[in-house]
Amino acid sequence: MRRKPKSPAVLEANAAGGEESEALTAQLDRNEATFRRIFKDCADIVFRSVRMDGQERLLIVYISSLVNEQTIDDHILKPLMSKAGIHSAGTNRPEAEALKERMISAGSASISSDVNELVRQILNGQAAVLQDADSDALVVKADGTKQRSVEEPSSEPVISGPRDGFNENISTNIGLLRRRLKTPRLKMESGTIGELSRTQVVLAYIAGIATEALLAEVRARVVRIRIDGVLDSGYIEEFIEDLPYSPFPQTHSTERPDVVAAELLEGKVALLVDNTPFALLVPMTFWTGLQASEDYYVRWPIATFVRWIRFLFIFIAIFAPSLYVAVTTFHQEMIPTNLVLSIASAREAVPFPAFFEALLMEIVFEALREAGIRLPKQIGQAISIVGALVIGQAAVQAGIISAPVVIIVSITGIATFTIPRYSFASGVRLLRFPILVLAGTLGLYGIVLGFLSIVLHLGALRSFGVPYLTPLAPIQLASLKDILIRAPIWAKRHRPQATGTSNRVREPGGQQPGPHRGRRP
Repeated sequence: MRRKPKSPAVLEANAAGGEESEALTAQLDRNEATFRRIFKDCADIVFRSVRMDGQERLLIVYISSLVNEQTIDDHILKPLMSKAGIHSAGTNRPEAEALKERMISAGSASISSDVNELVRQILNGQAAVLQDADSDALVVKADGTKQRSVEEPSSEPVISGPRDGFNENISTNIGLLRRRLKTPRLKMESGTIGELSRTQVVLAYIAGIATEALLAEVRARVVRIRIDGVLDSGYIEEFIEDLPYSPFPQTHSTERPDVVAAELLEGKVALLVDNTPFALLVPMTFWTGLQASEDYYVRWPIATFVRWIRFLFIFIAIFAPSLYVAVTTFHQEMIPTNLVLSIASAREAVPFPAFFEALLMEIVFEALREAGIRLPKQIGQAISIVGALVIGQAAVQAGIISAPVVIIVSITGIATFTIPRYSFASGVRLLRFPILVLAGTLGLYGIVLGFLSIVLHLGALRSFGVPYLTPLAPIQLASLKDILIRAPIWAKRHRPQATGTSNRVREPGGQQPGPHRGRRP
């Protein structure tokens, strides 16, 4: 009997989940009793009996809330009820196999005799067709759950570039990747994680570009996961990180298929998780957090300028409130006299020290930001803006805080929003608070201490064996052209040294455009 080829064993090993195998019998009544026992008290399970040719009895099992019943009617029931029996004289082929080849018109069908596998398939929105005197069942794809259409990602908006984004259906997400990388070298290894959720996880990579060492490490970490349910890719992210206590993310989470395709071409590996629009990309570096997909869709001088703006503003996002507190509290001699007098005049009526002022405003700002996200979309933005203006103005007039602190915290908030990766920006926001405490207690010495701690931490951090600061530390000169600047596409001949060692060359040289290019001398 022909069996459906199994997916690569790496991820399937986790899917086995330690369940004991139970085989179907050749008696339809016993098989029906088995499934009725398993799905006891499940109101949406359907057992549909059919008599083919007036004699042979078949049983169709499916979950009405997961299937498209029109598919069941058109591709299973009608062919079975409108045609004669399928016994074929002179052959000993199983009935389920004959059903699959001769009568069922659905696009995808397979054979299984394992009860646990059949239960999994039924829970995945497929229909099982069982018949008497046959210990095999036919599994027909009839998935009919509603899904969100392909829309622009709300967390990564762009002005230039593709507007489609992942949704919660993993098949749709795989299709979006296939549309961009039309090569059989794009591999998809599938498996399930979660004892109860049985969430499908797909490991995507390009054979010949991703290194075997990276693939083996990703497979090993994914297979080790033991959990009852996976509801989002964030669950998996926390299981596969190198250093879970770091504020910096070590996996790149994105909703954009073009970002996933671009990073697969650089030798990275993607993890697609069913029921979530966010894919994970590994390894991640510090610079990934500061790069937007749009950098590659605009002209390279503009992209380079914007990158340096981000470099500047990430320092402002981390250190601006701390520098204000340190200078106004401990090192007044470092700022011009007129500015000192202006700040002192603004703080004259404020009863709190500068440290407490800045800390209070930072907490209020984070609360407003969180409230703006949780409130309904139609009013969230208006409430957050109005709330910030009203509260800030009222607090200054009441003498609770000074105007310079409001300005500093506002600039800091804007600086945070220039970071394109949400999870990376969240880590940066979090770092402001310990640096602020150090500045409030030790002044500039505290800021230097915090800065050195961050640098040392980043220097020691790894993401799947790749240094987090690469290619700056350790230095890789050839890869810096996509870090400190965004080199023209025609100049990016090689993949990054950290991930593209299997196949370094991306494009041939000599493609710099010009009026004489391609002409004979």
